[in-house]
Amino acid sequence: MSILITGPESFVSSFNELESYFKFNISSHKDKLSSSFKSNLHGIICHKDTFHDDQLKDMFTKYKCLKILATSDHSQVSKKYDYVLKLPATIEEINSLIERSVAKKEFAKNSSIPIKKYLLDKNEKKLTKDNKSIILTEKEIQLLEILLHKKKAVSKDEILSLVWQYSSESDTHTVETHIYRLRKKIIEKFLDEKFILNDKEGYYL
Repeated sequence: MSILITGPESFVSSFNELESYFKFNISSHKDKLSSSFKSNLHGIICHKDTFHDDQLKDMFTKYKCLKILATSDHSQVSKKYDYVLKLPATIEEINSLIERSVAKKEFAKNSSIPIKKYLLDKNEKKLTKDNKSIILTEKEIQLLEILLHKKKAVSKDEILSLVWQYSSESDTHTVETHIYRLRKKIIEKFLDEKFILNDKEGYYL
């Protein structure tokens, strides 16, 4: 997990000094964030004084991730934040809050992923539309996620590489078979023959 720390110098420094005790990776708003840190950013811990700085306020708004307010004013509540870290806090309390809040946010995110007019629930492994649903396998979920995020036709070879890592038990017929079975499920339950489409470039939604 990657967590961004924002706030006064003393607040950021205290996190840096205790970095080895945390169960997550940290970086501060003063660091040049690596692309890998940004792509894996799970949350931001913002000291209450963060919003005295317009630049930090803009950065806080820009990132779409878990947002935690660190404050000694225990009555301070705002819809801008997902959780409040009450100061002073122990290392155990900080680790616990981060682990619980990240897990909860990930669970919620995986429970309602829109795909066309459907909702994909990765936690329950279901695809739902109009109070009807089908149960999906792990491979079928991976297939849907690839087609959803690629935003373009995906070739059989690319799917094979991403889902099966070119295992010795698989070839492009494996991809065709899995997509055939998934299409069959969707047609039988939802009468939708255009959910997964294909052309000479590959498969797409």
